[in-house]
Amino acid sequence: MEAELVPKGGYEIDLVKVRGIDRRNPLKAARAGFEALGAVGAARKVLRRRGADVVLGGGGYVAGPAGLAATLTGTPLVLSEADSHLGLANRLLARRARRVCLAFPIAGREGEPYLVTGRPVPKAVFEADREAARRRFGIAPEARCLLVFGGSQGARSINLAAIEAFAEEPDAVVPGMRGEVRPRDFHVLHIAGTRDFAELQTRLAAAPHADRYTLLDYEPDLGDSLAAADLVVARSGGSIFEVVAAGRPAVLIPYPFATADHQSANAEWMRAAGAASVFADSELSAERLRAEVAAVLGDPARLQAMAAAARGLARPDAARRIANEVLEAAR
Repeated sequence: MEAELVPKGGYEIDLVKVRGIDRRNPLKAARAGFEALGAVGAARKVLRRRGADVVLGGGGYVAGPAGLAATLTGTPLVLSEADSHLGLANRLLARRARRVCLAFPIAGREGEPYLVTGRPVPKAVFEADREAARRRFGIAPEARCLLVFGGSQGARSINLAAIEAFAEEPDAVVPGMRGEVRPRDFHVLHIAGTRDFAELQTRLAAAPHADRYTLLDYEPDLGDSLAAADLVVARSGGSIFEVVAAGRPAVLIPYPFATADHQSANAEWMRAAGAASVFADSELSAERLRAEVAAVLGDPARLQAMAAAARGLARPDAARRIANEVLEAAR
């Protein structure tokens, strides 16, 4: 992905040959380890040729060799951890870093060199206009809107439950604090991802509730989508920082196979603050999803309180704080 996006953003890029370590396959893990050793040397040459003043490691398998190359060349190293636990590369490099910028508070990672900065969020989330976003997606100004998404590839279990709960059964009744709630009472904006889009599009075409259901395959950013929404249904990966930055309450279904189950920890961070309702993917069904959504959308006071709690978690200055740490290390 970087090979395409970085040059498009106007930056030069140097590539090294490295891959993630498959811990389930000893042979592949050994090959990856051998490649990583070669990548350290390649990254070291890049740093010297570029005359780097500082290295920022964002985690992931490419950051390991680059971070080690920084320590070998005496180049100051700053790390950024986006999840609620330190990944392998950041665990190995943390003691050698000038600063480790954490998205979340992590038990046992307090004091130097750790600093909780939050996770950078695209400007589009802060700059999106709600009225313009609603016009773009065909959402009536007075309608409540539910945003459903599951990452760039989509989340199949959420996709299937949402299309059944909110499009194929529009007259299903769920008790709410202010009377009964039906799926046809609100607009659904569903970003399905490319994998399941064609299947969902076929099902939506035959559904009785297609008039208030907007199905998209992909959005380059969540700015307009979050601005248009009143409530979010999603996984609980890194995008939860965009959700709280937009001040949106959420119903979260953590991805059950995330590394170190970090999505459950991410979701708990929002739930503990009162900004989210959380349940497991194994409990997901059209009925359960419909009930969870109705419990929030059908209770305006709760919706408002959850939105306020989400705004309280936001760290709009995360990018600036990390940039300041990088500049300070360079000096």
